[in-house]
Amino acid sequence: MTSLVIQTAFLGDVVLTTPLLAALAERHGPVDVVTTPAAAPLLENHPAVRHVIPYDKRGRDRGLTGIMGLARRIAAARYEVAYLPHRSLRSAALAFLARVPSRVGFDDGWPLLYTETRRRPRTGHEIDRLLGLAGAPAGAHPPTLHPQAEDERAVEQYLTDAGIAGDFVALAPGSIWGSKRWPYYGELASRLAEHLAVVVVGGPEDASLGRSIAEAVRRTGGRVLDACGRLTLLQSAALIGRARLLVTNDSAPLHLASAVGTRVVALFGPTVPEFGFGPIGEDDLALGLTELACRPCSDHGPPTCPLGHHRCMRELRVSTVVTALEESGALRRRD
Repeated sequence: MTSLVIQTAFLGDVVLTTPLLAALAERHGPVDVVTTPAAAPLLENHPAVRHVIPYDKRGRDRGLTGIMGLARRIAAARYEVAYLPHRSLRSAALAFLARVPSRVGFDDGWPLLYTETRRRPRTGHEIDRLLGLAGAPAGAHPPTLHPQAEDERAVEQYLTDAGIAGDFVALAPGSIWGSKRWPYYGELASRLAEHLAVVVVGGPEDASLGRSIAEAVRRTGGRVLDACGRLTLLQSAALIGRARLLVTNDSAPLHLASAVGTRVVALFGPTVPEFGFGPIGEDDLALGLTELACRPCSDHGPPTCPLGHHRCMRELRVSTVVTALEESGALRRRD
């Protein structure tokens, strides 16, 4: 029996769904996954996944015509069960319109469109909450990604051509939510470049951030590589997997790092790790100001600070981050 998982949320959510995919595959064999075109490459080589079905909900498949066409294609595959981790009306409607006989979702989604409803835990990490959708125990599987040999070779060549050899620190300054972006990555990069080379990672939308950070480091004579928009998603995961550590906002690269086993230092502003999306490694750090009454201000982090001051990020100082890194031993030279 091939199960179907419909997960059309953000890139980080897709990474955090990989333990659910592994738990389902362990029972019944690899699953098929409906996801966004942007996230599809993350899963195309995953051993728990048989087929990836792109759902271009804002493009080719948008609107009623698009969802009906995709529903017909899914119905033709005759899946017996669909799992719906994302509380999305579109996802629930897609499984319903495809007439999948068993549709399993959380109670805070669209239970009228499900045949079986599971309670979504209000605490714990999102990984374990999603595992609960399949009745799997917490910690049953970690998040995983599987860059291929060609991804690794491309990253090795890219770093070699840029003169980056040995240890380096990766920085991920971007986020689709503006209020999650910490404003001091340029200064932090310059400080870190005193110890190690710095590589900035991100998508094409982070290109201006990457350039400004690289320019700040070059002014101090440090070694830096701006990789924003230069690599595929799996190549970015492979690059992060080679880093000594990743410093990141509460955004997708945090979860890429967790999936490839790289140490994470995550900077939280409008959101908090208690929402269930923090780093998971024993040596990982989650830094943020704990004394602000206005924090957290939303589930995802709004485009801009609702109060106009953005203190949660502006008052998280570079010195605080550097001190935390030094005290954790993350910057010690390795023999």
